[in-house]
Amino acid sequence: MKPFPSSTLITPTYNWPEALELLLLSVRNQTVLPDEVIVADDGSREETSLLIKQFQQDFPVPLIHIFHEDHGNRKPAIMNKALAQAKGDYIIEIDGDIIMQPNFVEDHLTFAEPGLYLFGSRVTINKEKLPELFAKKLIEFNFFSSHISKRTRALRMPWFMLFEERIDKKSSKLRGCNMSFWRKDVIEVNGFNEGLTGWGQDDSELIQRLHNIGIKGRRLKHCGIAFHIYHKEQSKTHVAHNHAIENEITLNKVKFIEKGVSQYL
Repeated sequence: MKPFPSSTLITPTYNWPEALELLLLSVRNQTVLPDEVIVADDGSREETSLLIKQFQQDFPVPLIHIFHEDHGNRKPAIMNKALAQAKGDYIIEIDGDIIMQPNFVEDHLTFAEPGLYLFGSRVTINKEKLPELFAKKLIEFNFFSSHISKRTRALRMPWFMLFEERIDKKSSKLRGCNMSFWRKDVIEVNGFNEGLTGWGQDDSELIQRLHNIGIKGRRLKHCGIAFHIYHKEQSKTHVAHNHAIENEITLNKVKFIEKGVSQYL
């Protein structure tokens, strides 16, 4: 088996410590641990900081809390600050409301290749499950679990990857809650675009710039399994603006944006 690259798991979070707790518990449950975990905190209240300090006491790898003040949704900025401090050669990005199946990190590292990024799907934990989920701190889910949607995605069958080809264009199935890439590739395109405002397109716009420098994508099919905790949809008032920026990036094959990770390096 090939040696795994050094890795950093980065998760953005904002004012949902109950979900973040389950995510961190699922890190502890991994068959292969990342070399470090960075919580990229977009201005959460003190409860999140206290939770992280509690986990830091006996966490199996360095657990780093990167925080900036709450001035609205600034996910690209906090992700850039996390990228700047990341020590791993390979970055695994998941949302702060994800519970990872135990082989999640192992799968991402197994299929990591130079010149390639990976993207996985997600199984949804439905709203009806949330009271029990948080009361019992549940982190183990599978195909047969109750109150989940798109349950076939919970079937782990890594041999499906034999049929997953490299792609030259951004997939409509891309989800920022479950993807991974080489840090040097993301630094080359200057990280996340802080010209985007509010919710939407920050991950797909970054991936488009990776394609513009020749990086290919590959879907993680029936591996890299993530369970997404239900929540209300965020405001989409800025989506049209962000779409316009992404379309320009695509049309003009832009490789490097001005306001990105370089300001923190």
